[in-house]
Amino acid sequence: MMTKTEDLFSRITGQLHKVVVGQEEVLRLIIVAFFARGHVLLEGVPGIAKTLIGRTLAATLDLKFRRIQFTLDLMPSDIIGTNIFDTKSGEFVLKRGPVFTDILLADEINRTPPKTQSALLEAMEERQVTIDGERQDLGEYFTVLATQNPIEYEGTYALPEAQVDRFLFKVLIDYPEESDEIEILKRYNTGENLHMVARDELQPVVSREDIKEVRAEVGSVKVEEKILAYITQIVKATRNAESLILGASPRAGIALLLASKVLAASYGRDFVIPDDVKQLSKPALRHRIITRPEAEVEGITPDSIIDQLMLRTEVPR
Repeated sequence: MMTKTEDLFSRITGQLHKVVVGQEEVLRLIIVAFFARGHVLLEGVPGIAKTLIGRTLAATLDLKFRRIQFTLDLMPSDIIGTNIFDTKSGEFVLKRGPVFTDILLADEINRTPPKTQSALLEAMEERQVTIDGERQDLGEYFTVLATQNPIEYEGTYALPEAQVDRFLFKVLIDYPEESDEIEILKRYNTGENLHMVARDELQPVVSREDIKEVRAEVGSVKVEEKILAYITQIVKATRNAESLILGASPRAGIALLLASKVLAASYGRDFVIPDDVKQLSKPALRHRIITRPEAEVEGITPDSIIDQLMLRTEVPR
């Protein structure tokens, strides 16, 4: 018999595949992050459905959805809102920005300068914003799905380290498999527009009560001390790697722990195993480490460094 988490993962994935062709691992990671109360940074070249994936996930959940197109001239107040003087009442009235939602799609987040990007720092960490000294809560479901183009693309800005660290996962989206790309062409050839389907035709398959139940089920997943030690050793190893300027923070270990519990529950288990940690190590760590310039010249990537560190870290029995 399927657990609640297994059932929900199956239903959400099935709904997503009505629009998104392939990308199974990407979709699983995004769902894991959502139930772990985490934000996701999706990186890939233009035209590979980053925005479509974010919109489609929101359409499957019974939650509010807003989208912000990040541009060069976007201001922090355009994101969080501001107080505006009402001439009729003679008082200032809060005009809420698009950040007041459940699922926020921050599209091409690295096409706006760091000052504006930083407007999301408090929101992502504390699920609140402060406007003119007044705290405004965003709610327990507030989740940022941000898309960005690779940093070497023209017109992009590097995200501040403090903001990058607030993403639970950085998920790399590659070109689809040939068979998936053919399927995409087939759908458009028959007149189907996947963006229109995501916007107008998909119905929510998950309620707020479902989300609460799954998060409660995830909370009861057991993690043995040897798994906690395994996570700690992996994170600490990044701080001693010669090819890195900066290793992962304690927040990385927390992210790896919470996400591993969700992943275990999605497979129908009430306990975490080392393979859960291994499967999530790259998306949880790749954006929290900084490679030395000389290592980058040699073609060494964050993912290859994580692979080496995982090989050197003893796996608990």
